[in-house]
Amino acid sequence: MVKLIIISDIHGNHDALRALPEAYDELWVLGDLVNYGPQPNDVVADIMGKASLAIQGNHDHAVAHDDDRRWSARYRPLAEATRRYTSSALGDAQKAYLRGLPQQVQAERDGLRFHLTHAMPSDPLYGRHPRDAAGWERELDGLRADVLLVGHTHVPMLRRIGDRVVLNPGSLGQPRNGTTLASYAVCQDGRFELKSYRYPVEATIAKLKSLGLPRPVESELVAILETGSVRSDADTARR
Repeated sequence: MVKLIIISDIHGNHDALRALPEAYDELWVLGDLVNYGPQPNDVVADIMGKASLAIQGNHDHAVAHDDDRRWSARYRPLAEATRRYTSSALGDAQKAYLRGLPQQVQAERDGLRFHLTHAMPSDPLYGRHPRDAAGWERELDGLRADVLLVGHTHVPMLRRIGDRVVLNPGSLGQPRNGTTLASYAVCQDGRFELKSYRYPVEATIAKLKSLGLPRPVESELVAILETGSVRSDADTARR
């Protein structure tokens, strides 16, 4: 049986990516390779070489197309400051790779049909539902899939709706579920598991501090990495 490792929301955190502790047959990536973190070029280079399937996230789209119209006011200072750095760090081939990533993909492995997108099928880049919301049932309507794979929230989720599964592996590079552990998911032999691991957070923070970002931006990004949470969730519609 094929062993799938599913990751999302790496956000330029190469320390977390290279610490991934498991071997796999295929690596699937659900978007947001870049922004917020200090090594977007290394992340994109690794994913270009290792991922069997990769999806475009909202930050990938913003960097590749200079299009940030839907970023919220709450996260715009972080996203804009790091997008300028990300754009300067990426080469032309890496930007072209992000630009060419699909927003939705369907695949079949070992008799299971998967639908991959960054946020949700009805709004691939920015959509969001709470874990137990009825909206997930609507997202499954019309999908020819047994498993819906999503990212974007930075919070792991494994939910069964009837005979189908909605899975979010959480964030590999910027967890926001109250832990500093990088999170991912494994699918093998029809079974799904959410897993996490430690990586050298302090090394990532040191690299982040070397970028010369505006002090408020640096402070908040460091706090997220140190605590696994954001200072306020009042506006979570478009991270």
